[in-house]
Formats: sequence, structure tokens, C-alpha cells
Amino acid sequence: MAVHHRLPPHLLMSSVGIAGLIMLNACSSLPEINYLEPGLDQQQKTALTTPTVNNAKGELSTSKAQALMRQRWKNSSIGLANIQALAAAEESVTGSPLIAGNQVTLLFDGPQTMAAMMSAIRSAKDHIHLETYIFDQDELGLEFAKLLIEKQRAGVEVNIIYDSVGTIGTPQSFFDNMKEAGIQLLPFNPVNPAKLNGPWSPNRRDHRKILIVDGEVAFTGGVNISASYANSSLFRSKSKNPNKVGWRDTHLQITGPAVAAFQWIFLDTWLSTGDKQPADKLYFPDLKNQGNKMVRVLASEPDSNPAIYKAYLLAIQEAKESIHITSAYFVPDAQILKALIAAAKRGVDVKVIMPGVTDSGLVFHAGQSFYTEMLEGGIKVYQLNVAVLHAKTAVIDQVWSTVGSTNIDTRSFLHNKEVNVVVIDTEFATAMENAFKEDMRLSAEVTLEGWQQRPKINKLKEWLARRFEYWL
Repeated sequence: MAVHHRLPPHLLMSSVGIAGLIMLNACSSLPEINYLEPGLDQQQKTALTTPTVNNAKGELSTSKAQALMRQRWKNSSIGLANIQALAAAEESVTGSPLIAGNQVTLLFDGPQTMAAMMSAIRSAKDHIHLETYIFDQDELGLEFAKLLIEKQRAGVEVNIIYDSVGTIGTPQSFFDNMKEAGIQLLPFNPVNPAKLNGPWSPNRRDHRKILIVDGEVAFTGGVNISASYANSSLFRSKSKNPNKVGWRDTHLQITGPAVAAFQWIFLDTWLSTGDKQPADKLYFPDLKNQGNKMVRVLASEPDSNPAIYKAYLLAIQEAKESIHITSAYFVPDAQILKALIAAAKRGVDVKVIMPGVTDSGLVFHAGQSFYTEMLEGGIKVYQLNVAVLHAKTAVIDQVWSTVGSTNIDTRSFLHNKEVNVVVIDTEFATAMENAFKEDMRLSAEVTLEGWQQRPKINKLKEWLARRFEYWL
């Protein structure tokens, strides 16, 4: 099975070599986050400023923001003051406000996600913006490309950003065919140094998955354009056929004011790395409130403000009751691991679902190298064995949730372009919890006693993989 989001081994071990990559990244490190220590008393927390809340008409007044937060968060078991303090701290470290008035729809696995995205594309009247890590020339990729070409020829502007490593196995003719139809394409950070305008930084990748249609609907999450997603996993699958199991992933469809944030993210990448400016289309139409969900759209850049990392760490540090993480590639840095163990030791229910089968053996064993420390620290570990796990989600205290492209590893937090949506809402969190429970039902728990009995060859693989965790 192909490695879908890492630097391929022949690039990782190329003439640049490990020593060269060390030099390239020697100054890169994740920041310490201690904005909200668990020991802060209630008076200190309530002294924090109220988080900024925007909607379709702009920034809400403090009184209206407070009223909205009381309405949406009143049923949370951890209390309104705790949620407000976390939301204010999150805004402070990420620089992104909460955006109210959105409809957020959970999409599970490839078939449901692709059907929703293709339906939106078919209805496009002005423009389509697609940013993806993988765009394969396979049955699903060809169908997706054909639809985009049809819309371009019908007068809808189509702009595509694709990562040069993620699409390294895709023939250039596949993209040339779209280009000949009038679609504008931007290959992010070409592997060939001769095609670059700036310095060669092969470790910097665009791992985002974004689709924006007419500036009115946005999609994001973990799903790439690939036939790997042609079948659903056993999760909510109608067939329940174990011989036709697809990848387990999660995506979002969003309408409302937050769509403009995705448009800015896409255009920022296009204008900062491309040599052609998109046509002057209606990228920012007047957006109306479409629902009642408050979200924060977070984008991270290589070697820049790791906003998604900060949001994750703050939520973990402040967790009161539960931390439920589903992670395709779980290779945590020391600070994330310490925060998770600290949460478990103060009585928080910390559960992590990780892959039992994977598309990346090196990352798989690197993740397993943390099992002993996690289990000894009170973290409960589960392995999903019925499908290739590719989802990147978390739900904390049944009120704070995130879905996106970001894995819990240094590559995602430090070296990739990533995008995540944080939803602070008890109703949405309930849906996330239900999905987590369904995944857990299809997973096997890893116990400390059982884990200690694993073969010595596995221990060796874990030790070796751990040596490369920074570059995975």
C-alpha cells in the first residue's frame, strides 16, 4: 500500500541525506505552551478577556457574544466559565476569533465525502478552489478531474493547488489534461530544484484538504482525492462486507461565515507561491448565518505560528473530564505526551485510537514506540484493525472538537501546511463522541501486560523508527 503523506523513503534518504535534513531543520522546534496551567484558580480564569465572536454581520458586541455563548455552552458539564477561559486563551495564542452562525456537517469516509463534494461542484456557478495533498490518476481521481474539466468548460473558474510530493506518483499528463481545458494549477514546492523560485525545502509540504465552491460552501478534513477512499470502512457501512473495507476518515462540510476564512487560506497560498493571480471572480460573496455552530478555522504554515499545535495543547492541558483522540499518525512530541499523561493522572479519561493496520510502516512503529509510556501513564490505547485509519480528530470534555488534516506529530505541527476546524459546541461534540464510540467498538484495546509480551523484533522496529520521528 502506498505511503500517502510522508516523504517517500528514496527522497528521505537521497543525496541530501539525514545530515542535510538535520541542518535544514536544526533551528525548528515547537514552542512551550503554558498559557493556562491546570493550577489556575477560578478567579484567574474568569479574569481572562471574553473571546471575540464574529458572525455574518461582523464582530458581536460583548453582551451579544456572552448571550450566544451562554446559549450554546450552557449544557456543558465543565461549566461556562471554563469554556470561555479556554476559548479566550485559544484566541490569544492562535490569533483567530470564533466565527458564529455556521452549519457544520460531519462526513464519514470516502464515499459520503466524495458524494457531497461532487454534488457541490456540480452546482458551482462562479468558481471552484481545490487544495489537496494527493490527487491520484485512478478511477476516482479521473472521475473527479472530469467533473472539474466540465465545469471549467462551462465557464466556472477552477483553480487547483496540489502538493508535489503527495502527487509524485501521478503522471504529469494527468495535470496537463486539466491545464489544457483551462484549469489553473499550482504544484506546491516542486521536488525538482530547477522548478523552484526560492530555496529548496523538500521537507515543507502542503498537507491541506480544502474545497471551496462559489465562496459559499467549504469542505475540509482528512480525505484525499484517491481511490483508496472508493469504499467505506465498516464504520457506518451499509454493506458490512469485510472483504471490501475502505479507509476510515472524517471530513466536514461547512456553510456560513466561516467559509470566508477558508477562502483567505487558499488565496494566501496561491498568491504567495504562484506566479499567476486567479481571475477576478466573486470570491467573497455576502454570506448569511446558516446555522448555530461556533467554529475557529486554524491554518498552520511550515516554521511559522503552529496555531493548531497550540490549540491542541491548550485543550489537553485544560481538560476536566475526557480526551478522546483518533489519530492516523500519532508520534507526539514530549510536550503533548506529557500533557496527556498529566491529564490522565489528574483523573481525566484519556483514550487514543490508533491504527492497527497502516499505509506507513515506519510511522506505525514510531507510534507504537510510545505505547509503554502511554499505558504506564494511564492513557488507554486502542487499535482500529478493520480498516486503514486516516482520520485526525479529537473531542475533549464533550464540548471542544477538532477535525482536519493535522496528525499529532512533528511533521504536521512544524513542517506542513495544515488546516483544522475547532468546533466549540455540545451538540456537535455529542456527534463526535458517538463516532468515537463506534470506532472504539471496532478496535482492540492494548493492555500493558499484553504489550510487554510483543516479539523482540517488534521492539527493534520501534526503536529504529523512533530515531526518525522528527522527519516522519
